[in-house]
Amino acid sequence: MHTLDTLDTMTSHQSTQTMKPATAAKKLGVYLEATPAEFREGAVSRAELNALQADPPQWLRDLRRDGPHPRPVVAAKLGVSISGLARGGITEPLTTEQIEALKQERPEWLERERATQAEVRKEAARVKKRNAERAERTADGH
Repeated sequence: MHTLDTLDTMTSHQSTQTMKPATAAKKLGVYLEATPAEFREGAVSRAELNALQADPPQWLRDLRRDGPHPRPVVAAKLGVSISGLARGGITEPLTTEQIEALKQERPEWLERERATQAEVRKEAARVKKRNAERAERTADGH
């Protein structure tokens, strides 16, 4: 009986688990300061987050489409690292329009950071392949 009571308590606790708006915004890939006040001012339950992801309201669709976007999203859209954004002088969120303008302008810093990011990805792929080959040799007993 005691085990069941504990299980019930755990289950009900999990269903009411909440997160700070900043955490929820990060999981949704949106800039917290651009979200509606009611989102920023309350806690977000796991169920609410799942509902937002499954059926995004208009404000969330608009934010994801137009921005302003948080730095991780800006970096991904430009094909650079977050550090590369900072080196390029981009420290604030950007709108989709601003990101598209940068892609058209192709400033020198962006081209350099994209090349750096490409090298990082290439090296990561090389290391992953090497590790897989080593694991395969170990599994074969060599």
